Amino acid sequence: MSRQIRQFQAGYSYHITIRCNNREFRLTRWECRQVLLYAIKKAIDKYQFKLYGLCIMSNHIHYLIEPREPEDVPKIMHWLNWYTAMCFNQMLNRTGHFWEKRYHSTGFENTDKKRALNTLRYIHANPKAAGIQQGFFYDFSNYGVHDRLGDDGITTWHPAFLSLGKTLDECAAKYRGFCKKYRPQPKPEKRHRWGSRLLAGMKPKGKGKKCSPGQLKLPWDDWEMNNEEIERVASKFVKANCYNPNPIAKDNVLQKEGPE
Repeated sequence: MSRQIRQFQAGYSYHITIRCNNREFRLTRWECRQVLLYAIKKAIDKYQFKLYGLCIMSNHIHYLIEPREPEDVPKIMHWLNWYTAMCFNQMLNRTGHFWEKRYHSTGFENTDKKRALNTLRYIHANPKAAGIQQGFFYDFSNYGVHDRLGDDGITTWHPAFLSLGKTLDECAAKYRGFCKKYRPQPKPEKRHRWGSRLLAGMKPKGKGKKCSPGQLKLPWDDWEMNNEEIERVASKFVKANCYNPNPIAKDNVLQKEGPE
């Protein structure tokens, strides 16, 4: 069965979701999230798109973007997924697909302010809905830029956010209040598929540890794990968005979140 052709239009924003392969929690490491933020910054510089919403969870990512040209969306996602998969596979000493199948995307007109605000709030509410945060501040979403009006180096405010008030402070206050009204929707019950009864109660055998044979070096010479530019981009983003900007605990253990 052939893939459905994606439709992209000018003047649209796109809510994009991408998951780790097999929904594994591969984005828990601080270093992986640093590299991801750096890759997003490079993608913005390369394709000149606007990033309105972002939330990095442990096994999936939410983006809300507006491309400069409608046909740029596949190019942006292809480059981002390729770049980060190459980095993460080497960092985690693994091989194979890092991202699960195709990214999911839904688009809407930028003039649809209600849809834009609901989508932005949904993205920022992911950590709260997953039960790892009580509020909306989260080190790896750009909610803080909307609440405190800071600069994380990659975020652009959506026109719908800017229409909330006559001043930026009024926009932030109204968006803050809008987010406080959010109530997570209950997840649908698990579907029973063919073979569910047959497999019920069966426990998979534990797998022994495997040593990866290693991979070829990345196809660029300036990439290093301790790259100062990577750390600078990530630190700027986290300081602008986390609940307590000072200090940033680099050795924090990131909790695993459920899929949203």
